[in-house]
Amino acid sequence: MHTISSSDKVLVSGANGFVAMWVVHKLLDKGYAVRGAVRSPHKGRYLEDYFKAYGNKFEIAIVEDITKVVIRICGVDQRLISHFLYQDGAFDEAVKGVHAIVHTASPFYLDAPSVNELLGPAVNGTVGILKSALKYGLVQSPRSSFPDWPLFRQGIKRVIVTSSAAAVSDFSVYKVLNEDDWNEPSIREIETKGAGAPGYVKYYASKTAAERAAWIFYKENKTMISWDLTVLNPPYVFGPPIHELGSVEALNTSSRLWYDAVVVGGQPEDFLKTGLAFIDVRDLANAHTLALEKEAAGDERIIVSGGPFIWQQWRRYPSVKPYFIIANQLCTAVDVATSFSPSPILSHPKLPVGYPGLADTVKPLAEFDTRKAARILGLTYLNQEQVTRDCLADFEKRGW
Repeated sequence: MHTISSSDKVLVSGANGFVAMWVVHKLLDKGYAVRGAVRSPHKGRYLEDYFKAYGNKFEIAIVEDITKVVIRICGVDQRLISHFLYQDGAFDEAVKGVHAIVHTASPFYLDAPSVNELLGPAVNGTVGILKSALKYGLVQSPRSSFPDWPLFRQGIKRVIVTSSAAAVSDFSVYKVLNEDDWNEPSIREIETKGAGAPGYVKYYASKTAAERAAWIFYKENKTMISWDLTVLNPPYVFGPPIHELGSVEALNTSSRLWYDAVVVGGQPEDFLKTGLAFIDVRDLANAHTLALEKEAAGDERIIVSGGPFIWQQWRRYPSVKPYFIIANQLCTAVDVATSFSPSPILSHPKLPVGYPGLADTVKPLAEFDTRKAARILGLTYLNQEQVTRDCLADFEKRGW
């Protein structure tokens, strides 16, 4: 098992994204050097300006295309992974000279018209960066198989892949989920329905296939690599954004859903009684940093979740055991938003109230056992009130 030290450099893919930019921020605050991978110089300029106070601790790498391969749906098994193992790695240059990798880059939207639009970038991006890490982080080169690879390379110590709770379950049956659970039903539905599958199923399948691909690649090549793998599985990610945004319409998917539910309103009752679980983006960034630093995190799949919710109601958890529901610690998202005095978002004096009492008749689609995150990472979570206050204050500052 390997951990990084304060003098090490970390590559963060998709560095201009909602989660990744907070990861970069957290790493820089802790003294690490960071190389942020983005798809164009234009996307990198905002980051360079935002992190200019860190001087040469932060640098940009351009990775133009991680989706060169068109994939064929054939299940989350060896047949699927074989489509990707021997493609040229778009991340080869980006991984050179780094000591750890945090791979966050993966599309998240719920209206993809085709399967490949999500599954291709998710799987190929994940396997591609692992292949590059193998190529430039080996203890000894397998030159007989790959004669073009260099003989000596600086070792990469750990790779973190940001997966999702979507890879854990399809949430069709209520249960308390742990790291042994996988969302196999979404893969079967994609195989059966193809492009006709609902958008959320395509997203679920992309996260499941990408994570499966990561573990298969890692286990098959484990004797040749110098690094270990950690996968984090967060649910919905909320919290104040720091990445470049020109308007509300540019918000990432989870933040836009939260904004519409808490600030805009107008959703039907059927929507407000759905939900899943959440984590604040700052807690998720902290989880990535801790996963790099904690020796025991190597070779682990770790669910990180602040607790279940439905859109009408958020349930609070005690800080010690966030995986148990406390029946008398309940508050609604809209009640939290409307209870602040003074309000953090004065430009919206009448926030929507939704359907008070609705949450008393339904329960979340699932719950997550987060004991592993507590044991290995020592992770604690911001509560719903803190998340709500900070999000509303950020929206007010932006004039939204």
